[in-house]
Amino acid sequence: MSGEKTSVGLTEEYLSRIDDKNKDIFAYLSITKDLALEQARRVDEKVKNGEKIGLLEGIPGSIKDMILVKGVRATAASKILDNYVAPYDATVIERLREEGAVFLGKANMDEFAMGSSTENSAYGVTKNPHDPSRVPGGSSGGSAASVAADMAVWSLGTDTGGSIRQPASFCGVVGLKPTYGRVSRHGAIAMASSLDQIGPFAKTVEDAAIVLSAIAGEDKFDATSARSWTKSYQDYLTGDIRGLRIGIVKEYLDNLAGDMRESIEKVIDSYKSLGAEIVEVELPHSKYALPVYYIIQPCEVSSNLARYDGIKYGIRIDDNMNTDIENGDIDMPRTLLETYLDSRRYGIGSEVKRRIMLGTYALSAGYYDAYYLKAQKVRALIRKDFEEAYKKADMILTPTTPTPAFRIGEKADDPLQMYLADIFTITANIAGVPAISVPGPSVETDGKSASRRMPFGFQLMGKWFDEEGILCAADAYEKMKNK
Repeated sequence: MSGEKTSVGLTEEYLSRIDDKNKDIFAYLSITKDLALEQARRVDEKVKNGEKIGLLEGIPGSIKDMILVKGVRATAASKILDNYVAPYDATVIERLREEGAVFLGKANMDEFAMGSSTENSAYGVTKNPHDPSRVPGGSSGGSAASVAADMAVWSLGTDTGGSIRQPASFCGVVGLKPTYGRVSRHGAIAMASSLDQIGPFAKTVEDAAIVLSAIAGEDKFDATSARSWTKSYQDYLTGDIRGLRIGIVKEYLDNLAGDMRESIEKVIDSYKSLGAEIVEVELPHSKYALPVYYIIQPCEVSSNLARYDGIKYGIRIDDNMNTDIENGDIDMPRTLLETYLDSRRYGIGSEVKRRIMLGTYALSAGYYDAYYLKAQKVRALIRKDFEEAYKKADMILTPTTPTPAFRIGEKADDPLQMYLADIFTITANIAGVPAISVPGPSVETDGKSASRRMPFGFQLMGKWFDEEGILCAADAYEKMKNK
């Protein structure tokens, strides 16, 4: 920061933009104006004193509302946590504070990260900045929209089955899901613990790499975190990918229609021109990824969400409540069990209830072996597929999504169609590999009278802990495209 623009000035610009745009896009659930300006003033003071500042210092961003920021409301977009204020910082937030980053507010999301459109938020639907009639993707839709609409320079989201990459594709920004264990999950409200991972959104690959460099690394509070990140972003954004072997899954491309296939083929041609070698690989068990995910994830949801009972924190529907309950069909007084049931009934949305019930059923006596255990065995086969594919290729290129952003309400009543929006992203979570979504050539949307071009992303899935590789390849494409 040269002094020509102060961090306070930059932060005020973004806060003003949020004030103008958020009522229409609804990317933010809450704005932390006082915190942001306080953080910005500290950076300006360092500059004034001639102290060295880092790449993220004074740079404003947004935080998905399931990542805890001490003293700030954290709802996970659910009424059950409507009054919950975080008592501590997530590890990623601690690390961003140390880097001097500025927190503008908490971004909207699908309730407890369950959804692919941000239509499941208890507080309202986020809209796609490129076309407000369309969804921004999910579950980190508010994070992606905040960056796409210039209401944040960067954002943190979480990705369990595609929740960073899919909205990044829909909103035309970069979204990175790190290797499972690369970034600490401590302080992220748990949804599916063996699949969840925190990662960055940004306008450019370089900015995403800068944020990842700040948040990655081992954490004593997360036993699944790994000691693995030693390089700074400058060390691997070389732009030179000559000889890189990029794998293509033919079946994935065959399932794309028209403009979408043409977009991915243009990306492949670009990589050829950059000196990469395109090889065909197979992921034979990936056709089972969707059913495997929708057994394992609901089972872990059933376990993790059992804590939301209206007793320890969050809303409580009990005899002392002053809330006017819709329909007036709650009896007074009530037993402890009735308090549990009523609190969850009114505090938790329909999609979350659906997945809790699916998971509870799959884990119940007589069904555990038939569903959960079998899904874990197929998960191991999917991971094996990646191990075999990486003997031929350094990374794998796929579409991020099967379509561009769909219209708000288009899939709301069809859960299966909504789940299919993550068909290309889920395998990376099941196998635990890193993956990044990068904007490719835009595509025509469906619809005749209102047809317009919309963002469409491609995905690079790398070897375990090879974020450097996929970031380098993504950066090379981005630089070539921007020439």
